[in-house]
Formats: sequence, C-alpha cells, structure tokens
Amino acid sequence: MKPASSDDIFALAPVVPVVVLNDVAAAVPLARALVAGGLPAIEVTLRTEAGLSAIERIAAEVPDAVVGAGTVTTPEQAQAAARAGSAFLVSPGCTDRLQGALHDTGLPYLPGVATASEAMALLERGVSALKFFPAEAAGGRAYLKSLSGPLPQARFCPTGGITLATAPDYLALPNVGCVGGTWLTPADAVETGDWDRIETLAREAAALRPKS
Repeated sequence: MKPASSDDIFALAPVVPVVVLNDVAAAVPLARALVAGGLPAIEVTLRTEAGLSAIERIAAEVPDAVVGAGTVTTPEQAQAAARAGSAFLVSPGCTDRLQGALHDTGLPYLPGVATASEAMALLERGVSALKFFPAEAAGGRAYLKSLSGPLPQARFCPTGGITLATAPDYLALPNVGCVGGTWLTPADAVETGDWDRIETLAREAAALRPKS
C-alpha cells in the first residue's frame, strides 16, 4: 500500500527501517530483505551521496517496497527525492521554508520535532503526523507520553536511539503510530551482504506488539 497521506505511513508497519547506504549496489538486495521480513516502508537517508540513487533503484526494482527519503533538510533535497521516486519524505527538523517545500511535492511527509512548541507550530498548519527526533536524547517515551494530554491530535514516529527492546514501550503510547529504527540494517551486515541477517532482524521488528 502506497501512503496516500502522512497518517498512512503509520499503518505500513510498526517499524520503519532508517537506512544509510554508501554503496548503491546494496540498495535493491537490502530492500528485498526488509520487505521479505515484513517491513515494506523503508526510509533511505540522504546523508550519503548514494541516497538518491538508492531510492531510485529501489522504487524501480522492488515494487513491494514503499521507499521514502529521510534526512531531508532543504527544499532542493525534497524536490530531488520526489523526482527519484520517493513515496514519502522525512525531515529531522522543520522550518517554514522546508515545510512549504515538503508540502509542495504532493508527497506524504513527516516533519521532525523535538519540542511541544515545534509540534504546535505544525499543528497550526494542519500537520499532525510528525517525526519525534532525536527520540531518546529529547526525552524519550516519558516526554512523548506527556505530550499526549495537551496535544492529543498529534501522532509521532519517534526515531533516534530506539532498539528492539525499547520499541514496544514507544508503540504502546496512544500518540505513537510507528517507530524508526537503525538497528535493522547494521553496517557490517550491509557491507558483507548478509541479507539473511537483515531479513531476520526485519521479521523480529515486524512482529513487535505494544506491551500490555
């Protein structure tokens, strides 16, 4: 399912892998391993030169993947990611100019926030699906829980420092739709092409359920 709106991103899977790629050749087999493990939504960051080309390859060659661009920090990157075939966009923070550019692409997007004021500013613009980053450093689960009272309309994808062990605690919060995770694609596994290991990690994450 391709996300038609930002809220739809939350419905794709409990965990969105946050992927940093240095080699474009790894993009397609990596994406196939994640999808096989049950995680169709994949955030490929634009932190490396390979990012845009990796998105383009995955969009063209892995039809079951829903690939998005992460670490979008400029309007130019938003436009380039849209041209490369991104299905959604994610930013670590958000300015008025960047938010306008994200909106103008016509793609669903999760703008990053770390404070109540930042979340309120985006809510005023009608944006209620947000990325909470850096999650652990910015207050973690306790901080997000405290926001659910005054800002019940906001929903979050916390990312940054979350692990397989702590993800269920975040997912149990009423204002969390999914979490972003870097643990699913360890650098050594990507470099050696250990796709079976990545598929196993994806399968574990796809099975996550909130703790009762």
